[in-house]
This record gives sequence, structure tokens and C-alpha cells, in this order.
Amino acid sequence: MEEVETAEELLAKQQRKEKKDLQAKIQTMKNAVPKNDKKRRKQLTEDIAKLETELDQKHENELKHLQNASLVKEVSNALESVSLANNEENTDPSKPSRTSKAQKKRDKKAALEKEREVRIAEAEVENLTGSRHQEGLKLRQKLVEKHLQIREISSDGHCMYRAVEDQLTERSTVLSLKELRAQTAQYMRSHADDFLPFLTDPKTGDMYTADEFEKYCNDVADTAAWGGQLELKALSQVLQLPIEVIQAESPSIIIGEEYDKPPITLIYMRHAYGLGEHYNSVEPLKDLANEEEG
Repeated sequence: MEEVETAEELLAKQQRKEKKDLQAKIQTMKNAVPKNDKKRRKQLTEDIAKLETELDQKHENELKHLQNASLVKEVSNALESVSLANNEENTDPSKPSRTSKAQKKRDKKAALEKEREVRIAEAEVENLTGSRHQEGLKLRQKLVEKHLQIREISSDGHCMYRAVEDQLTERSTVLSLKELRAQTAQYMRSHADDFLPFLTDPKTGDMYTADEFEKYCNDVADTAAWGGQLELKALSQVLQLPIEVIQAESPSIIIGEEYDKPPITLIYMRHAYGLGEHYNSVEPLKDLANEEEG
């Protein structure tokens, strides 16, 4: 008897075929562009990155939907088991009541756990069309046009400073996270008039007092306090470098335009993690021409 393939196996087979077809298409695209044509090879790199991104997103979407459907089915089966157990308990008086109640409790617990898994899966599927997913797609598109890709930075309250540190390392400038925070705080203290008007008590709306501003600067230097545009302004002055911030929904902003140097580049994400805002660094998009020369 011929074995019937599961939905998961059929999807995996389909996705493998689509990846194989895409790689064949990419190879044809590569062969059509001379290796010494730098301009067209650069555009080819961007086109291939777009195609691969689109296919990856399609496959992720398909897999999430399949997982969700599978969990819904499991919950339905678990709930049916609970119902059967309840019926047996009511119709079979020969069963000890203690055993029936224990089994009923176990079945109910299993059903609730399956329901929880379904809710998680549904949230993940919904997120594919939600803010985080859409933000990621828009950022990828913007970065490909700049021949860049995201370099992930850990989400620990220091992300902005770590992203700056990463960018400086690419320029052979070594400044630690601690040094960046300390110099940012010191610059803000010594230029209080440039920062105080933008710092207010969220409860009263009043501008920070001198003591409150000092505490704010201490937090910048000594804690994992999240950094924002004020701290970027201070960092730009400290480093004497422009800082470009790329975001999905708005045009990029340049802080420190007075410095006539190539900017360091950060990615600002509003929906990256459950806690909200996050900064990442960037790195060059892998270039086919350079890769093949190497």
C-alpha cells in the first residue's frame, strides 16, 4: 500500500522545488551579466537579494499557517478526548470516581495547554501581516537600495550605543560601550542648555530641574538607560561624525550634518521586540562581483 505524504512533507517538497527553481533562475541571471561589468553586477546583487527575500517570506508564511492549522486540529482532538472521558465517567459507574476525576483533570490540562499553543501560533501568523513584519520588509527594501543589510544588535538597553560601537569598529576606531556612554553623559552635562529644553517630567510637563538633569546624565553614563535622539546628538558632537538613522516609515535623518565626513549608519526599528524601539547596525550587502573575484 502506497504511503500517503503528510501536509508537512508535501509543503517541504514544494518549497525545496521552489528554492531549486530560484537558484536555477539566479544562475541564469548571473550568466547573462559579464563579470567585468561592475555596475550591472551590483544591480544583479540587489535583484537576487530581493528575489531570495520574497521567497523566504513566502515560505515562512506558508509554514506558520500550516503549523497553526495543525495545532487547531490537535486541540480539537484533545477537547474531544475530554468530552469522551466525561461521558464515560457519567455512564460507567464501575469506574472508581477518584481515577475518573484524575484522568479528567489531566485531559483538561492537556487541552488547555494545546489551546495556549494555538493562541501563540495564531499570534505568530498574525504578526506576518502585522507591524513588525511589514517594518522588516520596508527596511530590507531600503537597505538593498543602499547595498546594505542589517547587522543584528542585542536588545539589552544598550542597543543604540552597541550599534554605534559596531559602526566605529568598521572604521578601526575602538571606543567601548562604557566609554561611549560616559562621553555622551559628559557632553550633555557640559552643554546643558542644548538638552534641558527637551527633557520634561512626564507627569507634570515641567522642564527638568538641575538635579533631575544630573540624574538623567548619571543614568546615561552608568545604567542600561535606552538612548534616543538627544543622546545621538551628543554622540555626533563627541565623535565629530554625522550619524544617519534609517527607519521604515519615514525618510532617513542625518544628525551632525555640519561634519563633512561619511556618516555612520544605524537602523531604528519601532516594532522589533515586545518592548518596542530598537537600534541595529548595518553591514555591506554581499556583492557578487567581489565574492567571485575572491
